[in-house]
Amino acid sequence: MRDCFCTVSLDQEEVFRTKVFEKSLSPFYGEDFYFEIPRPFQYLSFYVYAKGVFQRDLSVGKVAIRKDELSKYHGREHWFSLQPVDPNSEVQGKVHLEMKLNELITDNGSVCQQLVVRVIECQGLPLISGQCCDPYATVSLIGPARSDQKKTKVKKKTSNPQFEETFYFEVTRSSSYTKKSQFQVEEEDIEKLEIKVDLWNNGNLVQDVFLGETRVSVKILRNDSSHRAWYLLQPKDNGNKTSKVDDLGSLRLNITYTEDNVLPSKYYTPLRDLLLKSPDVKHISASAAHILGDICRERYEAVLPVVRLLLHHNRLVPFVTAIAALELEQTQEANTIFRGNSLATRCIDDMMKIVGKRYLTVTLKPVLDEICESSKSCEIDPIKLKEGDNVEVNKENLHLYVQKVFNSIIQSSMSCPTVMCDVFNSLRQLATKRFPDDPHVQYSAVSSFVFLRFFAVAVLSPHSFQLRAHHPDAETSRTLTLISKTIQTLGSWGSLSKNKLSSFKESYMYDFFKSFQEEKYIEEVKKFLDEISSNESKESSSVEESVILKEGEVHKRAQGRKRIGKKNFKKRWLRLTTRELSYHKHKGKDSLYVIPIKNILAVEKLEESAFNKKNMFQVIHTEKLLYVQANNCVEANEWIEVLSRVSRCNLGRLNSYHPSAYISGNWLCCKATSETQPGCKPCTATMPANIQLDIDCDRETERIFSLFVSNRSKLQKMEDACASIAVYQGPQKEQDDYSHFTIQDPRETFNTIKQIHEITEQLQEHHETFQKKRSTSAKYGSEQNPIVGKTS
Repeated sequence: MRDCFCTVSLDQEEVFRTKVFEKSLSPFYGEDFYFEIPRPFQYLSFYVYAKGVFQRDLSVGKVAIRKDELSKYHGREHWFSLQPVDPNSEVQGKVHLEMKLNELITDNGSVCQQLVVRVIECQGLPLISGQCCDPYATVSLIGPARSDQKKTKVKKKTSNPQFEETFYFEVTRSSSYTKKSQFQVEEEDIEKLEIKVDLWNNGNLVQDVFLGETRVSVKILRNDSSHRAWYLLQPKDNGNKTSKVDDLGSLRLNITYTEDNVLPSKYYTPLRDLLLKSPDVKHISASAAHILGDICRERYEAVLPVVRLLLHHNRLVPFVTAIAALELEQTQEANTIFRGNSLATRCIDDMMKIVGKRYLTVTLKPVLDEICESSKSCEIDPIKLKEGDNVEVNKENLHLYVQKVFNSIIQSSMSCPTVMCDVFNSLRQLATKRFPDDPHVQYSAVSSFVFLRFFAVAVLSPHSFQLRAHHPDAETSRTLTLISKTIQTLGSWGSLSKNKLSSFKESYMYDFFKSFQEEKYIEEVKKFLDEISSNESKESSSVEESVILKEGEVHKRAQGRKRIGKKNFKKRWLRLTTRELSYHKHKGKDSLYVIPIKNILAVEKLEESAFNKKNMFQVIHTEKLLYVQANNCVEANEWIEVLSRVSRCNLGRLNSYHPSAYISGNWLCCKATSETQPGCKPCTATMPANIQLDIDCDRETERIFSLFVSNRSKLQKMEDACASIAVYQGPQKEQDDYSHFTIQDPRETFNTIKQIHEITEQLQEHHETFQKKRSTSAKYGSEQNPIVGKTS
């Protein structure tokens, strides 16, 4: 047994890596990765590796799922058998070919057929050892008794080579046929001949690496003398032999893959307007947003697009207030307030995750970094203590960390986003109105969210909130669990009663928490809850500590260099804080160069052709340009996004930029010779930063439309329930299917459902129209819709 870990890859590009699990044949990772896919891809792949000590990591097996098969596994757990990792099957990209048959007159006057194959270009070839490959292609004409092969020139350092080379093959039988005046290739010969194009990476001093192949039968040229198409590269065809594969184990995955076909904005106006009216509907259960939540109760992700849409249009607070009031009407005891997984709690959870990201970063990241990077033991369970551990010392360590996290939280009220404060204020008022005799309920209504569902969860799983790049190791994870438990109890203890020790099942936690059983903690919690749930607007603190927003290893080009060269790119540690962007020789070392955030004028992608390198971006600031290469496309996207967000409010932001580099006296993109020449392409982000910029309303409305369509049967049941209640003045016993719907006003709900049906049917028609246009414009074999597999 060896230590093992998993990686997540788009084709051959690794984008995420799990923590290393120590010496187990059945490791449980329990890690979630969420990311927008920034480029086309063929496979989503998962690799399992055994950690190497003095050698390279050993690949155990993989799971590769084609893009068009992801929908089969969407939203549910599935066990996948691991397949062997074969270098000849690790392919990606596509090739553009043109083929035709020409008639030629030979020297003796006979007519024969000549095959012409033109290799035009390739796109999306994989990186080799993190760098662009040196690709070349071989073209072969293969038959029962022949195998003619020709080769293109090698293209240096590119994943999108332009070959533009043409090869000629004579298609003949034998010399006995040359006496005929009119020669035609016989049917059986055409059936057996095929064109094979292989892509390779030129290894120079090492073995060439196979990049993929495609096969095309010559017989397709019988009816079409010229054939031009894009082909997806395929794994090497080893005679299609199947051999018994050893049992390598299985990998359990839960994949959620969403692909949105978004129409022009005008088509979403009716549905968007209906949703935005939701907070104003007299009976909130009759609103379109509440109806969606009702019919999608089992689907947690269904609430998110509604929250984002209402948040963008400043309609979330009144909607949350209305649905929270409806929930409180049905709550009988104050100590069970907002404990369930209701529409109100789901909406508030999602709201906090969206608007509270920076709040968590400012409040918790510094102390969590300290905890994760230290090696202090905090185990206080006598059963789990290691040999040589001192439980009293561990208690002191844990007490210190809990105190630091607690202090960070109760001193953070000025950083709490206004939207969160507005929601907490509404919850507080509603709870007080519903339970006027309970003096603690005004606090528990707020603490049940901010402590139990926000801070405690972030402490327990910092990676899920982008507070740490990776999951912590087992010992640190245990420390965070103990801290999270204590913070949960501290947060609710002051608001409910002094006797919260009974909430601990473990005796060691009972004993530990006694040290926090002081009046000052109750008062500090109350003071904090008062501050974040008051109706006064929050002003950002004028003095704010610098907080790390993102950091990681990159390759940086030496600033000011005029020529292209390998030595110009060096490995550096890039760090972004709320004040500055800096790079360092290694993590923890002094900065080599610092760029104040206020000096950043633009952050944009850089064309691959600039330095023949993928995943590059540029930071344009008041001094020299900074060119950076990230480790993969997802990481590059994240750097651009976070840098753009923190600098969008800067004075002097550029409206245009150069998408390529200034090399040897001119810009490679527009050929302008002046280095100070204004950019030739509009910048992608020029508006001030706020939460609205991160929300695409058309995409969110499209997701809501998809949810209504996929739950049409439940929507129909709800409509039937409304009709039945309206006619019979109450639900009948035989209508058990209706019991889980919340229907305050059946007539109003019925009318809203009718509008939803009409609007979704119209949108469905628009989708069908656009789908027809797409299918006719992107024919099979085009760049947008390349041919998969062998063509015959």
